Amino acid sequence: MKSKVVVIGGGTGIFTVLLGLKRYPVQISAIISMADSGGSTKILREDFGILPPGDVRRALVALSRSEKLLANLFNYRFDKGALNGHNFGNLLITALERITGSFESALSEAGKLLNIRGEVIPVTLGNTNLYALLEDGSVIEGEANIDVPKHNANLKIEKVYLKPKVKANKKAVSAITSADLIVIGPGDLYTSIIPNLLVKGIPEAIRKSRAKKVYVCNLTTKFGETNNFTGPDFISALEKYLGKNILDFVIINTKKPTKERILKYEKEKAAFVKCQNKNFKNKKVKMIKGNFLRKKGFIRHDPHRLAKTLIDILK
Repeated sequence: MKSKVVVIGGGTGIFTVLLGLKRYPVQISAIISMADSGGSTKILREDFGILPPGDVRRALVALSRSEKLLANLFNYRFDKGALNGHNFGNLLITALERITGSFESALSEAGKLLNIRGEVIPVTLGNTNLYALLEDGSVIEGEANIDVPKHNANLKIEKVYLKPKVKANKKAVSAITSADLIVIGPGDLYTSIIPNLLVKGIPEAIRKSRAKKVYVCNLTTKFGETNNFTGPDFISALEKYLGKNILDFVIINTKKPTKERILKYEKEKAAFVKCQNKNFKNKKVKMIKGNFLRKKGFIRHDPHRLAKTLIDILK
């Protein structure tokens, strides 16, 4: 019987993990945040009342075993006319939801088209939005407004929450409780990762699961979310919603990008995440440190090095 691996996240961060893991003989379940509210997703949510298609589309493409052209088609973004800003994949998922009568059925059919390795599961089937309470008492409504701040982004996020409150998708709970390995992250902490832990039933399922639990720490901070965060800061914020001493492992990248690669991120007021051993003295979690940095391009994890490490933990 294949080992069961559950990956929890959203945004572009989860793409890397799934891309690497699909090469291994494991049963993959990608549990995806339903808090996305920007761009094409926002319009489709407002016009059709559909759950957010953007993050699940990325997961479907990551797990695809179809020709590259088909995967590129799902990611194609129109840049003019009435469809300006829309992804083809988002439109297709919306159409499939209308045809099949449910969001889950739409993802299943899209998965067949892309010949995916594994399954993509919405963390909830409830319609909800993400809110952030800042240190000055102000409240930011919507994932997109937290992700791309129009407010003073130097203000610390005190907490995030969902409104209305929603219950976990039963399929997500089942996948978590039967998993052998649970991978959380990487991804924007407050807009891609933690929204999953705000869904009633998800933290409880993770805590009860006998799976090995791994957190993949981000490579860089995100202005407006994790200003000046070190590795332990990410873990502390995660534990606020998950619970303490739940994680078994944390994967930490120690390879610093070149000055040229990080320059663009510094312009966006992001910084390389520092993870010194002394900072972890109060953390009851095993650190796995190493070079997990992609060799060129955007500062992202190398999918194959990351996947190999996750499979080693599983074994």
